[in-house]
Amino acid sequence: MKQKFEELKARKQAPQAAGPTSMRQSLKGVKHIVAVSSAKGGVGKSTCAVNLALALSDLGMRTGILDADVYGPSVPRMLNLLGEQAGSGFDEEAEKEYLLPVMNYNLKCMSIGFMIPVGKAVVWRGPVAVGALSQMLHKVKWGEPDLDVLIVDFPPGTGDIQLSLSQMVPFAGAVIITTPQDVALEDVERGLNMFQKVNVPILGVVENMSYYKCGKCGNVDHVFGSHGGEELSRAHSLPLLGEIPLDIAIRKRADEGKPIVVAEPESEHSKVYAKIAAKLKDSLENSVNVVP
Repeated sequence: MKQKFEELKARKQAPQAAGPTSMRQSLKGVKHIVAVSSAKGGVGKSTCAVNLALALSDLGMRTGILDADVYGPSVPRMLNLLGEQAGSGFDEEAEKEYLLPVMNYNLKCMSIGFMIPVGKAVVWRGPVAVGALSQMLHKVKWGEPDLDVLIVDFPPGTGDIQLSLSQMVPFAGAVIITTPQDVALEDVERGLNMFQKVNVPILGVVENMSYYKCGKCGNVDHVFGSHGGEELSRAHSLPLLGEIPLDIAIRKRADEGKPIVVAEPESEHSKVYAKIAAKLKDSLENSVNVVP
């Protein structure tokens, strides 16, 4: 495993960023590739990405997830895969080595967290990180059976890493995660604009931490404000895919490695994720932007 990590680290030069209309390189064995992004840290994007991937799997879609945050991988913990290592193999016909994704909850998962010791800092400059991400996309054997959808959990920000990642493969679209507060919305809108500039369709907006519902009295409080996701969607003529409540169970289950969609499939929260996933599935199945 140390060898795999060093091979990724050795990629000193990032691939040239493709122009907005350039041909991206498709992933063998993957039908649709969907970005889940916020451009803002702390809005619960990774928790949303994991639960949406699980909800899509529950709808019968063969699903994978790529944890694209090389500096702060969190998906292994959320999927109870902390400390697991990615396997590898050799394609004799193509004469190339490949990485094998790690499986849990019927999801195929890849993360830099499967190649470094738990808690070890990844201290890389942008070009090296971009090179590692390229390998985690293109060097992984995602198929057999082929995936219907690969969720890419984007790192926060709109810098070189995010721009290069958005231009590596032909994304079917991006799902934008935000919270209702103005501080988050400003950064989220920057991320939305980035995808538009590189010709990645926006599939819709999800408002996370939308409201808090008291478990004792049922009173609803909008802790981070209200209607932020709705206003962002309206301003860009995008669908608001759903509003996810702020609830300790969602956080607790993610920390335990058993996300809410798995742990409490009949809960109000899981049903919200399921509705968002159903809309996303319908959008993908009716989209002409399909990865060959």
